[in-house]
Amino acid sequence: MQFIDEAKIHIQSGNGGNGASSFRREKFIQRGGPDGGDGGRGGSVIFRCVKNLNTLIDFRFKQHFSAQNGASGRGSNQNGISGADLILNVPLGTQIFDEENQELIADLMHEDDQVVIAKGGRGGLGNSNFKSSINRAPTHAQKGEEGQQIWTRLQLKLLSDAGLLGMPNAGKSTFLSCTTRAKPKIADYPFTTLKPQLGVVYVDNSEFVLADIPGLIEGASEGKGLGDRFLKHIERCGVLLHLIDASSENIVENYRVIRQELAGYNPELLNKYEIIALNKIDLLDSKELTKKVNQLKKFLIKNNKNLEPQIFKISAVTQKGIEEVLRELFNKIKLYREQKNEE
Repeated sequence: MQFIDEAKIHIQSGNGGNGASSFRREKFIQRGGPDGGDGGRGGSVIFRCVKNLNTLIDFRFKQHFSAQNGASGRGSNQNGISGADLILNVPLGTQIFDEENQELIADLMHEDDQVVIAKGGRGGLGNSNFKSSINRAPTHAQKGEEGQQIWTRLQLKLLSDAGLLGMPNAGKSTFLSCTTRAKPKIADYPFTTLKPQLGVVYVDNSEFVLADIPGLIEGASEGKGLGDRFLKHIERCGVLLHLIDASSENIVENYRVIRQELAGYNPELLNKYEIIALNKIDLLDSKELTKKVNQLKKFLIKNNKNLEPQIFKISAVTQKGIEEVLRELFNKIKLYREQKNEE
């Protein structure tokens, strides 16, 4: 299934049915009073948040959605049937914007959350409503109210407990595949991952959702590479796991670039819980690994004023150090959940 995280659609609620202009005509009652029924209300367009969706692909090839019109009223005081509401199911984490003024209309984050975006038009009143002591035989009946129509832009921000960050080819997909049942594409070249991947991690009888975000490069927050499209998904991650390729020439620069891009997109991302792990340690000898760890620690102490920075040393290929990282990741996730509950 294609991963689609943005869509532009036009929605229109149903028109209200017209009121009827009718008079009672029966045997022996030739001049009965007005008996025109009211028109039915038009259907509304409702967005509903459901758990079993993780993409906006349903809106990829269809752009126009309309609710049912209300039926017109009839004689004998018969009201028209109201039009059926149109319910559009969207994934958790979907934001709905008014395309014209870019205003955020709704942010659906919980299962069964729903919002009416376009209300159905009211049905018109039949002529029986206009009968009075002055006018015993009104012929006037109201027309139904027109429905609302609007162009909307849907934007999906994945909801996950933790997100995998790193430069292209840092080993994020390999890490996801060895810790979850997700099957991302893995290859020895940059930008193997072209869309976010989700997986469920099980550790010590607990579980959490981990997202693999496509690799970021310098300038991603300004639209370079793939990061501009996927940085938004990091906003909904509770904790960030920053993977660094230990075999790269300058691990300090790799770390700095990613943090710089987070700050460029949204400075608040820098306040998220972060775990740093050097991946691919199987490609280095112990002396070289120690040297690189010390370089990164020195940078962290200087810039973050962290006296005891914790850097995990792992190999996603050989599974070395994976358990320790997952346990620490879950500990941070628990802290994040507690913080959210307090808020």
